[in-house]
Amino acid sequence: MTPDLTAASAFVAATGFQLTEVTGTRVAGHVELGPEHHTPWGVVHGGVYCTIVEGAASVGASAAVAERGQFAVGVNNSTDFLRPMTAGRLDVVAEPVQQGRTLQLWLVTLTRPDDGKVVARGQVRLQNVPLPAA
Repeated sequence: MTPDLTAASAFVAATGFQLTEVTGTRVAGHVELGPEHHTPWGVVHGGVYCTIVEGAASVGASAAVAERGQFAVGVNNSTDFLRPMTAGRLDVVAEPVQQGRTLQLWLVTLTRPDDGKVVARGQVRLQNVPLPAA
Protein backbone atom coordinates (compact mmCIF):
# COMPACT_ATOMS: atom_id res chain seq x y z
CA MET A 1 0.00 0.00 0.00
CA THR A 2 1.43 3.37 -1.04
CA PRO A 3 0.88 6.12 1.54
CA ASP A 4 -1.06 9.24 0.54
CA LEU A 5 1.56 11.99 0.58
CA THR A 6 -1.07 14.70 0.09
CA ALA A 7 -2.57 14.09 3.55
CA ALA A 8 -1.13 14.55 7.01
CA SER A 9 -0.96 11.52 9.29
CA ALA A 10 -3.74 11.10 11.83
CA PHE A 11 -1.37 12.37 14.54
CA VAL A 12 -0.50 15.55 12.61
CA ALA A 13 -4.13 15.98 11.49
CA ALA A 14 -5.17 15.98 15.17
CA THR A 15 -3.43 19.38 15.46
CA GLY A 16 -5.78 20.74 12.79
CA PHE A 17 -2.96 21.22 10.26
CA GLN A 18 -4.45 21.34 6.76
CA LEU A 19 -2.20 20.77 3.74
CA THR A 20 -2.92 22.89 0.66
CA GLU A 21 0.19 22.16 -1.43
CA VAL A 22 2.55 19.19 -1.42
CA THR A 23 5.56 18.79 -3.71
CA GLY A 24 9.08 17.56 -3.23
CA THR A 25 10.25 21.17 -3.06
CA ARG A 26 7.44 22.94 -1.19
CA VAL A 27 4.70 22.18 1.31
CA ALA A 28 2.10 24.75 2.32
CA GLY A 29 -0.91 24.72 4.60
CA HIS A 30 -2.49 26.33 7.61
CA VAL A 31 -3.74 25.63 11.10
CA GLU A 32 -6.39 27.31 13.25
CA LEU A 33 -5.19 27.42 16.83
CA GLY A 34 -7.35 27.71 19.92
CA PRO A 35 -7.91 26.49 23.49
CA GLU A 36 -7.56 22.83 22.48
CA HIS A 37 -3.88 23.57 21.74
CA HIS A 38 -3.13 25.35 25.03
CA THR A 39 -0.80 24.66 27.89
CA PRO A 40 -2.34 25.03 31.37
CA TRP A 41 -1.18 28.68 31.20
CA GLY A 42 -3.32 29.54 28.18
CA VAL A 43 -0.81 29.70 25.34
CA VAL A 44 -0.30 27.29 22.44
CA HIS A 45 1.88 24.33 23.47
CA GLY A 46 5.29 24.16 21.79
CA GLY A 47 4.66 20.51 20.94
CA VAL A 48 1.95 21.64 18.53
CA TYR A 49 4.50 23.71 16.64
CA CYS A 50 7.04 20.85 16.67
CA THR A 51 4.43 18.44 15.33
CA ILE A 52 3.43 20.75 12.48
CA VAL A 53 7.08 21.48 11.62
CA GLU A 54 8.00 17.80 11.49
CA GLY A 55 4.79 16.86 9.67
CA ALA A 56 5.26 19.44 6.92
CA ALA A 57 8.94 18.59 6.44
CA SER A 58 8.29 14.83 6.43
CA VAL A 59 5.54 15.04 3.83
CA GLY A 60 7.65 17.22 1.51
CA ALA A 61 10.82 15.21 1.95
CA SER A 62 8.90 11.97 1.34
CA ALA A 63 7.33 13.42 -1.82
CA ALA A 64 10.84 14.27 -3.03
CA VAL A 65 12.01 10.64 -2.85
CA ALA A 66 8.77 8.72 -3.53
CA GLU A 67 9.72 7.95 -7.14
CA ARG A 68 12.86 6.24 -5.82
CA GLY A 69 10.75 3.91 -3.65
CA GLN A 70 11.72 5.78 -0.49
CA PHE A 71 10.23 7.95 2.22
CA ALA A 72 11.86 10.30 4.69
CA VAL A 73 12.05 9.97 8.47
CA GLY A 74 13.04 12.77 10.82
CA VAL A 75 16.33 12.34 12.64
CA ASN A 76 16.43 15.81 14.22
CA ASN A 77 13.85 18.55 14.81
CA SER A 78 14.96 21.93 16.08
CA THR A 79 11.96 24.24 16.50
CA ASP A 80 12.16 27.79 17.83
CA PHE A 81 9.13 29.43 19.46
CA LEU A 82 9.42 33.12 18.64
CA ARG A 83 6.22 34.63 20.06
CA PRO A 84 3.38 33.28 22.18
CA MET A 85 -0.01 32.77 20.65
CA THR A 86 -3.42 31.98 22.12
CA ALA A 87 -5.68 31.68 19.06
CA GLY A 88 -5.84 32.33 15.35
CA ARG A 89 -4.61 31.13 12.02
CA LEU A 90 -1.03 30.31 11.14
CA ASP A 91 0.18 29.79 7.59
CA VAL A 92 2.78 27.05 7.20
CA VAL A 93 5.47 26.88 4.51
CA ALA A 94 8.16 24.20 4.30
CA GLU A 95 11.01 24.23 1.80
CA PRO A 96 14.21 22.23 1.48
CA VAL A 97 17.55 23.76 2.36
CA GLN A 98 19.43 20.71 1.08
CA GLN A 99 18.30 17.48 -0.58
CA GLY A 100 20.89 14.75 -0.90
CA ARG A 101 20.94 11.06 -1.73
CA THR A 102 20.60 9.95 1.89
CA LEU A 103 19.70 13.08 3.91
CA GLN A 104 17.56 16.19 3.53
CA LEU A 105 17.26 19.40 5.54
CA TRP A 106 13.98 21.34 5.50
CA LEU A 107 13.09 24.76 6.93
CA VAL A 108 9.48 25.28 8.08
CA THR A 109 8.00 28.67 8.96
CA LEU A 110 4.70 29.31 10.80
CA THR A 111 3.50 32.86 10.15
CA ARG A 112 0.49 34.92 11.25
CA PRO A 113 -1.23 36.00 8.02
CA ASP A 114 -2.78 39.12 9.58
CA ASP A 115 0.57 40.83 10.31
CA GLY A 116 3.18 38.58 8.64
CA LYS A 117 5.01 37.89 11.92
CA VAL A 118 6.73 34.55 12.36
CA VAL A 119 5.44 32.71 15.43
CA ALA A 120 7.65 29.61 15.14
CA ARG A 121 10.19 28.16 12.77
CA GLY A 122 11.98 24.88 12.65
CA GLN A 123 14.57 22.85 10.82
CA VAL A 124 14.16 19.14 10.33
CA ARG A 125 16.95 16.81 9.21
CA LEU A 126 15.51 13.71 7.53
CA GLN A 127 16.95 10.44 6.32
CA ASN A 128 15.74 8.86 3.08
CA VAL A 129 14.90 5.19 3.66
CA PRO A 130 13.28 2.44 1.56
CA LEU A 131 9.50 2.11 1.68
CA PRO A 132 8.48 -1.02 3.61
CA ALA A 133 7.62 -4.03 1.45
CA ALA A 134 3.90 -4.32 0.78
